[in-house]
Amino acid sequence: MSRVELIGLLPSDLEDLAVTLGGSRYRGRQLATWLYRKGVVSLEAMSDLPKDFRAALAERAAATLPAVERVTPSQDGSRKIVFGLADGHRVSAVLMPDDDRITLCLSTQVGCGFACAFCLTGTMGLERNLTAGEIVGQVIAASALLAEGQRVTHVVFMGMGEPLANLGALVAAIRILTDARLGIGYSPRRITVSTVGLASGIERLGRENLRVNLAISLHAATDDLRARLMPVNRSWPLAALMDAVRRYPLAPRQRVFFEYVLLDGVNDGVEDARRLAELLRGVRAKVNLIPFNDWEGSGFRRPPLARILAFQSALLDAGITTTVRWSKGEDIGAACGQLREPVAAVAR
Repeated sequence: MSRVELIGLLPSDLEDLAVTLGGSRYRGRQLATWLYRKGVVSLEAMSDLPKDFRAALAERAAATLPAVERVTPSQDGSRKIVFGLADGHRVSAVLMPDDDRITLCLSTQVGCGFACAFCLTGTMGLERNLTAGEIVGQVIAASALLAEGQRVTHVVFMGMGEPLANLGALVAAIRILTDARLGIGYSPRRITVSTVGLASGIERLGRENLRVNLAISLHAATDDLRARLMPVNRSWPLAALMDAVRRYPLAPRQRVFFEYVLLDGVNDGVEDARRLAELLRGVRAKVNLIPFNDWEGSGFRRPPLARILAFQSALLDAGITTTVRWSKGEDIGAACGQLREPVAAVAR
């Protein structure tokens, strides 16, 4: 009989499990507190649980974190973490400190099936979805690497994979992350989900009423160019994407983030910026410009600084809040679009 994996279960599911093991729902709440509030995965260390209940848990269940295989520090203070999964696959996460905040960039899939032309992860193809436990486990395991008194303050689903293509596990993970009583306890406003533009997924995410931030990987303001850079645009062209974005529920001061990788001579002209401003008209938007992070064989280049600033100025002149996001971890292959891990041999 296979064991139930505890990490990834909602607190209410842990309560149900406790009852099936002969305990009370209170024992399930204690278990959730140990796993999610305290980050403790050793059943033996859960000292306020009765010994017979812990023995029953150990027989029927397990709490397994992704294994930290490698941590690579960057000159800018960020750290790339390579996690080994139980089946031999690997994923990456990135810890990014910035003044009083520490952001964790999470993966939701092993690889990615959307093959954006400028993204190294897309060259892997899709191996499989992560489970909710493997997603939440990245947060618990990465948090354990921080110094005493430090805490991950923001979570972004911008690592390997397309979050909305793994919506069930994503939603379960977010519910655990945002459960203020028995989960990890993040405010939804400190969590951002990035998507290549799955319009149906955006609508479904909105119906879940999670109130997390939405980030759209846009990278072009015309269907022709975007389809060349991002094959997903053939299924969900800009009109369908923007329609879904406009229907996404936002809190009063919340905005939708649009990520735009600047590629020299491809999408970085002032006219491109003006088309982008027109596309975003009427949307509560913030644009994050990301100068291209190079990887071998990409065929793209980062624009010169003057073109980057001219693009930003054109958007600012159109009244659109715009920042240039200089990616962290570029020197260790941890910047936006650079995540890739060799796939280990997997037992069949």
